[in-house]
Amino acid sequence: MNTTTTTELAVATAPEPETRHPFLLALGERVREQRARRGMTRKAVALAADVSERHLANLEYGMGNASILVLLQVARALQCELSELLGDVTTSSPEWLLIRELLAGRGEAELRQAREALGHLFQDPGASRRARGTRIALIGLRGAGKSTLGRRLAEDLGYAFIELSREIEQFAGCGIHEIHNLYGTHAYRRYERRALEEALQIYPEVVIATPGGLVSDAANFNLLLEHCLTIWLQASPTDHMARVAAQGDLRPMAASTEAMEDLKRILAGRSAFYAKADLRLDTSQGSEDEAFARLRRLTREAIGQPV
Repeated sequence: MNTTTTTELAVATAPEPETRHPFLLALGERVREQRARRGMTRKAVALAADVSERHLANLEYGMGNASILVLLQVARALQCELSELLGDVTTSSPEWLLIRELLAGRGEAELRQAREALGHLFQDPGASRRARGTRIALIGLRGAGKSTLGRRLAEDLGYAFIELSREIEQFAGCGIHEIHNLYGTHAYRRYERRALEEALQIYPEVVIATPGGLVSDAANFNLLLEHCLTIWLQASPTDHMARVAAQGDLRPMAASTEAMEDLKRILAGRSAFYAKADLRLDTSQGSEDEAFARLRRLTREAIGQPV
């Protein structure tokens, strides 16, 4: 009489680990860990998730490329977040999970307070405060006036001026677009990090005009917030587009309606990050000289210099 179970058959016919995709192997291991943590049998999880036990066994052994809906059902059966199965770093240890639970449901003001407290915990708070008083970083979309106003502000304060995009190109040996096209986004972020770290190390007094997308990388943005007084230069979408075109870059105008919608979506997606800046200034109001006068006053008041 053949008493081989479905699960045993699945395991017996499983291909060798080296022939299976590393992500699927890791996914299966996390499913097993969650099941063990909750003391549930495979049969119980399969029943609760409404999937076959064989399907679940295949998933656990890295054999099954499960759909996102099946993974969601398994996560619910295990009473965990889907991110815990997918490998979110904040689920990788008990301490991470406990910290995440403490932060869950907190408002933006409380989360910022927690982030700043953690920053002070792992560095010299006095050194950070001193550095933030002598390093100014301008953030915002291209066309907000970071380069133009940044140069004038650096000259007024007697600080060095750094346009981070140019520094990134120096490290890479090619233009920004070529970096993305040839090496990809991850490589670009590494160059961005290297350029930012060097600027912070070399210049004790500096005004930095940052690329518009720097806020999209949490590690690089954290570094900037930690070491610089940050100022968000804002402008209307129309002004952003017109200023970029005035710089000689007509690509955004090739399909103006679609380009404007893309720009608005990018601005909407990044605004919550730009809003983390210490200060903000709308450069659409008035002339360049008027915008600079307001920026000069805002900055000098913030760093304790006479206006």
